Amino acid sequence: MKKFKITFNAPVVLIFSIICLIATILGMITGDASTRALFMTYHSSLANPMTYVRMFTHVFGHANWSHFMGNIAYILLLGPLLEEKYGAKDLIEVIALTGLITGILNYIFFPNIALCGASGVVFAFILLSSFTSFKQGEIPLTFILIAVIYIGQEIYRGIAIEDNVSNLAHVLGGIVGSIAGYVGNKSDKATA
Repeated sequence: MKKFKITFNAPVVLIFSIICLIATILGMITGDASTRALFMTYHSSLANPMTYVRMFTHVFGHANWSHFMGNIAYILLLGPLLEEKYGAKDLIEVIALTGLITGILNYIFFPNIALCGASGVVFAFILLSSFTSFKQGEIPLTFILIAVIYIGQEIYRGIAIEDNVSNLAHVLGGIVGSIAGYVGNKSDKATA
């Protein structure tokens, strides 16, 4: 009988998920003090170096356990396939760009709102995944449907529903994922 072994199949996705888990647990233990200090972006002084660090690290922090579980379920579902297709470096770039862009725009346009969580990354992954069967000169119907359903829903929710969800982060994450999917697949075809 052949033995089975557990493999560390998607290092970027697994390490990202572990960091999110640790950040969430730390937040629970510290009464959100660690989340506010390290894993949440908000309008703080530009003279404070942590303001710039948090522009990236806010994607690791989560408000509570259900927030974490909702995001990580998608990350673990979509991430390994994306990491296999696009590679670790490209996936790190998508995560970092999503964090930076959502962090900067939240800082500029929503100075009274703190932002934390990987939902922007989730939306980037959702839209990026729709490009996995991309062919030059074509736009996948799955991409159009996902864009309409997910981004349309977030635009509607941002206008019509008041909640504590950053719809802007979702939309921006989706845009980052879309651009990364298009550019990544276009450059793959050019080198093939």
